[in-house]
Amino acid sequence: MVADAIVSVEDVHLRFGGVVSLAGVSLTQERGEILSVIGPNGAGKTSLFNCLTGVYHPQMGRIIFRPTPEHEVSLIGRKPHRVNRIGIARTFQTSRLFNALTAFENVKIGVESRQRTGPIGAMLHLPRTMREEKESDTRTVELLDFVGLRRRGDEIASGLPYGDQRRLEIARALGTEPKLLLLDEPAAGTNPSEKLALEQLIRRVNRELGVSVLLIEHDMRLVMSVADRVTVLNFGQVIASGTPGEVQRNPAVVEAYLGRVETEESGGEG
Repeated sequence: MVADAIVSVEDVHLRFGGVVSLAGVSLTQERGEILSVIGPNGAGKTSLFNCLTGVYHPQMGRIIFRPTPEHEVSLIGRKPHRVNRIGIARTFQTSRLFNALTAFENVKIGVESRQRTGPIGAMLHLPRTMREEKESDTRTVELLDFVGLRRRGDEIASGLPYGDQRRLEIARALGTEPKLLLLDEPAAGTNPSEKLALEQLIRRVNRELGVSVLLIEHDMRLVMSVADRVTVLNFGQVIASGTPGEVQRNPAVVEAYLGRVETEESGGEG
């Protein structure tokens, strides 16, 4: 086990009837690390994310989250909103913004999820409520500025360019003050310039905000440029783990993506 692991997945099994989605998956992510999980379609990547965030509950195994080095929490059996409350946020493969709300309102929803004021305090306009309202407005503007969307705060989310929508989702997730941010294919559907901006943003989230990042992504250029380490899944199992360079050279990874290469010695023609 890594000395300062923020999350540890130990021998996790997930199946749906006779379909096995995860078969004994184990991995560890260091605090402050950008870890990417890659693999062919159907390898189990999103199933792993769903286990980490309480959407799915594995039949076997352990998932331990450590919001601080001194405190550890089991994620098995926790509901998604409780997982978020202890410091894990995520984005999704497809946009899940509140499309009829402005960019500002989308981010503010994330920020306000951390506030303590209940509905009664809000109705009575108690002093703490008013203070928290100002604080949430300030934090929302800071996050919009951080992701490069401060000037678009008043625009309806559905009207933003797709790359801006992806960054807005990240800003909303950051509003919940995560220790660990899970990004599920954030570059999907973006153009080359949007991918470059996203790459820079992921690095800033990690280095400037001190947030550990767990990334699922099919764009290998993005993965290899931002990840500290890479774990590869195939058919629900870990087949490789290491630095980007080590993983790129791993024969099992090449076979998983390209299929087995026949050699002259094995009888292949030409």
